[in-house]
This record gives sequence, C-alpha cells and structure tokens, in this order.
Amino acid sequence: MRCTFGGRSIVPDAAVFIWERIPFEADGEVPNTFEIYPDWTVEILLPEQRATKVISNILHCLKHGTQLGWLIDPEERLILAFLPGQEPIELTSSDCLPTPKFLTLDLTVEQVFRWLTPTRN
Repeated sequence: MRCTFGGRSIVPDAAVFIWERIPFEADGEVPNTFEIYPDWTVEILLPEQRATKVISNILHCLKHGTQLGWLIDPEERLILAFLPGQEPIELTSSDCLPTPKFLTLDLTVEQVFRWLTPTRN
C-alpha cells in the first residue's frame, strides 16, 4: 500500500491504521493509496536495501504523526523501534517489543523472527 503525505510517498512492508482513519472509497472499498500517514509502520530490511533510506522513511512517518516504527533486520536478528521524540531502541532475542498505544500485544523479537522463518516440511 502506498502512503502519500508530507510531500512524499512511501510503501512500507506493513502499515497499520486505526479503523476510524481508514479512507474508504464511495463504493466501500479500501483504496490502494492512502493520502495519510500510517499509525504504525513496519519495515523489513532486505540485503539489497540501504538502511539509511528505510530509516528515513520511518522518520518521515514519525514526523507526520505515526506513533511507532519498527525496522526489522533479519540478518542481524534485531529490531529497532522508533518512537516520536526518542532515540531508537535496539531490541534482540527475548526483548518485548513496544506496540502502539491503540494495541495491546505481548510480543518478543524472537517471536517475530519465528514468523519470518520459512517452515520446512
């Protein structure tokens, strides 16, 4: 999903919006492009991506109202959590992840990486 706001467009790996902020089209469908910032943005760093570009996208979101950004680095097996007005928080292994104010969720870094690991039959 493309999010366009603050003079820039981003396509995060996951964008979460509070229900009341989701812009529905006249026919009740959800558009492919939102003209608003996400409430929570998640980026998974791929080997071919530049970390600075991905972090810049997260910071752009925070500047415009996003409550939380995660940068998931599968190679390093860590997650950086970005909150408005704070330094990034480095989280590994059994660390509990911060979640947005609108969501109650107990989740560790280890659990996220288990989801991202393909299962073998």
